[in-house]
Amino acid sequence: MGKILLITDNNTVSLRYKKLFETYEYCFSISSDAASIYNFVDSEVIDIIIVDSAINSVNPMLTIKKIKTKIENPQILLIMDKDIDNIELARISNGFILNDFSDDLIISVINSHIKNKEKSDILTQKNKELADSLYKLNVLYNTSSQFAGTLDVKKLINYMLEGLDKSLSYDLTCTISFGFENEPVLIINSLYDISEELTNALKMRAILNYKSLFKDDNIPFEIDDRNLKVVKYIKNPTNKFNFTIFEYDNMFAPIDLGDNFFGCIEIFKEKPFTTDDASYFQTIVQQVSLPLKSAGLYSEIISKNEKLEKLERVKSDFISIVSHELRTPLTPIKNALSILSSGRCGELTDNAIKFVNMAKRNVENLTNIINDILDINKIEAGKMDFKYKLMDIHSVIESVRANFDCVAKEHNIILTTEEENSLPEIYADSQRLGQVLTNLVSNAIKFTPNGKNIVIKSELKNSDDIVKNPYFKDDLDKLNGNYVVVSVIDEGIGIKSENLLKAFDKFTQIESSLYRKVGGTGLGLPIAKQLIEAHNGRIWCDSEENKGSSFHFAIPVSEKSAPVKTIQKALL
Repeated sequence: MGKILLITDNNTVSLRYKKLFETYEYCFSISSDAASIYNFVDSEVIDIIIVDSAINSVNPMLTIKKIKTKIENPQILLIMDKDIDNIELARISNGFILNDFSDDLIISVINSHIKNKEKSDILTQKNKELADSLYKLNVLYNTSSQFAGTLDVKKLINYMLEGLDKSLSYDLTCTISFGFENEPVLIINSLYDISEELTNALKMRAILNYKSLFKDDNIPFEIDDRNLKVVKYIKNPTNKFNFTIFEYDNMFAPIDLGDNFFGCIEIFKEKPFTTDDASYFQTIVQQVSLPLKSAGLYSEIISKNEKLEKLERVKSDFISIVSHELRTPLTPIKNALSILSSGRCGELTDNAIKFVNMAKRNVENLTNIINDILDINKIEAGKMDFKYKLMDIHSVIESVRANFDCVAKEHNIILTTEEENSLPEIYADSQRLGQVLTNLVSNAIKFTPNGKNIVIKSELKNSDDIVKNPYFKDDLDKLNGNYVVVSVIDEGIGIKSENLLKAFDKFTQIESSLYRKVGGTGLGLPIAKQLIEAHNGRIWCDSEENKGSSFHFAIPVSEKSAPVKTIQKALL
């Protein structure tokens, strides 16, 4: 039965309602002065407040208003006559009882409002629970967003603890983390300060909780009180917890994801945790596991990248040193062979001339290989410099054709040029373009049988008119505007379509008996690709096996913005 407070200073009213309350076994109190009214309201849970509108000892309007500030969902009934003229007093009340009501009707009105009070309290509680759930969901969402925004283990653990604190308002947490500071760490977050003795007790409890998760022979990390570092964060150091903390309600959970274990957490709170609290606790602890795994993988990648970068620097230094050391003796060898072949050291027999020329060719081949290795090393290190200027591609084509004219004739190969008249100027390094074209013509001669043709062709093309080989479409789609396109077209052995992209891979030799026979480092085309891309251009090839190949490169005409000065920057 509900508890009732009757506010009246009229003895007749008091006696009548006291008899009614006792008859129906209501728990009630009667007050007539402000002090006792407010003391009762502050100290008791009241279901119904009945106010005599004719009371003189207090102001009924002010009294009702003040009661409403102290009680949630108060049910206030007004005792009044039919001719009451205080409409405002009636408006702020929940109902009324007329003085001429029968006893049964009065009890019926009271019971009805007690039921309303019960329903109102239930609704209020449901609304509170809903608001609490919405708040926790919002915290969970924000915490999840924070998880997604970092791969720092320390921040992830802190975000987890902040999320738990905002939603559960814990008093103390003990979190064992692996990877927090590259060693096992016990992180204690506490509302109040804790003594050294309590710290040690929490430490031992955390270790035992951790070990209880595994069998003795299956513990991922061996920890004890000597190697487990403690990090404490205290919110309010002016107060202290004592060992009664172990009497608080608590929850414990591992922080893991499948076979990946990241630690464990125990949380203490003086007030009991609800079922929803437990669900939220488990959810946020599970949610931090995935980013912790990603953070571990990221850290591993960073570590491996640092090792790879170190190895790359060592490799680069080694290649540079070895290449220079090889070039040093090649110069005097080359000079000595030239002196011998000139006859200044005496006439040579035909066999001697044959072997000297063989040695000269191999010295030249070795020099070219060393130069290729040094070039690719410079390119990868971003140290290849360029001397750009406005130029005509004709001068480069004519120089390369002249250099290879004799070589082509030695192989009984017809080398010709087909150049479009009045090509616009390009902004380029003529030496580097000559290096590219030299490589393409040299390859064409190597793989073209005797009696066949090689053509060096130049023309002006818009990017929309360039026929795009599907294997190079992604690269060619980046072209935009007008380009000078240079092509080296041969009637050689050709390349299988599936090997077209491999032609530009470093140290790659396409599987073919002829390819293996001519040898080489496999660096010529990769170097050419890097040099052309440094000019904001593109290089590609078309080929059909046993019918020949066409290697093309496109350089933007001079109205395009000038390219940058090094390959490293040009490729960004």
